[in-house]
Amino acid sequence: MDTFTVKAFGAESTTADLAEMNIDRREVTSNDVEIEILYCGVCHSDLHTARNDWGGTKYPAVPGHEIIGKITKVGSDVSKFKVGDLAGVGCIVDSCGTCDSCKQDLEQYCLNGFTGTYNGQDKHLGGHTFGGYSQKVVVDAGHVLKIPANLDLAAVAPLLCAGITTWSPLRHWKVGPGSKVAVVGLGGLGHMAIKLAKGLGAEVTLFSRTPGKTEDAKKLGADHVVISTDHSQMDSVKGKFDLIIDTVPYDHDVNPYITTLNINGTHVLVGFIGKMEDSLFTPPMIMGRKSVAGSVIGGIAETQEMLDFCGEHNIVSEIEMIKMQDINEAYERMLKSDVRYRFVIDMKSL
Repeated sequence: MDTFTVKAFGAESTTADLAEMNIDRREVTSNDVEIEILYCGVCHSDLHTARNDWGGTKYPAVPGHEIIGKITKVGSDVSKFKVGDLAGVGCIVDSCGTCDSCKQDLEQYCLNGFTGTYNGQDKHLGGHTFGGYSQKVVVDAGHVLKIPANLDLAAVAPLLCAGITTWSPLRHWKVGPGSKVAVVGLGGLGHMAIKLAKGLGAEVTLFSRTPGKTEDAKKLGADHVVISTDHSQMDSVKGKFDLIIDTVPYDHDVNPYITTLNINGTHVLVGFIGKMEDSLFTPPMIMGRKSVAGSVIGGIAETQEMLDFCGEHNIVSEIEMIKMQDINEAYERMLKSDVRYRFVIDMKSL
């Protein structure tokens, strides 16, 4: 297969800083589009992959799965897009398309394993896929998203991971007017959970360990803030919430939150991948038919639905723009939660 070379930023090993490199992209096939990347959001998953925190990273690793750009070429069989269109690429660039999950537009749960935008198996060139920290990307048109033109393009980028990660559980658990939703953690995911839940008409509460985030939470749309370390405040919301979206990315005790769920309520984990050391205390679950669940990103159709919703309601992420050359510093700041609330790379700097 014919290829062309583009500049990218990636890591050569577990301990190496990200640095400029060249990578190969495939030439457009009949079903592909080529996208010039304008902006790329920075996700915690990028950092974890670059540093092999989860194991299994293939090097060189080029992260980035919150991609916004402009289409520069289209394949002969592509009718959905044309040259010059705005386009987005999220976490998935391919899936089997035939399993029960894919047939339900749930590619994120592909039973044969979806192909990640980076660190996935490249079915065309062999080796592994490279992400959006690069000048261009070539993707099957069925996994490319249309971007509302009325939104700030840079601030749209994090919707393709942080946005859909919180939108999917909101939709699955049928959040709407009258729903009572709580969010644990005010970061890249948490701030989008507040905005989207509020946009859907829910009454939204932030759980925070300290009062310092109260003002920000209210500006983002939260109706209430509950300090989770204050026993009296926690007691005041027992049995209140239909859905809790837990965005905390590290091991933590979920038991105090379960008691705040309503009958049939669900506490859904979207931020932590790993083993919880604290065991679940089951009586509140059994006596109230309460659930602890997990959720990951969303399929292509659901992501497009979210983007269209955000276009209609003028919802975007709160971002800080950086140059590509500042990515290593941004990673260190991200580890310290020193960003409100998502870094986005201006790819013109590459």
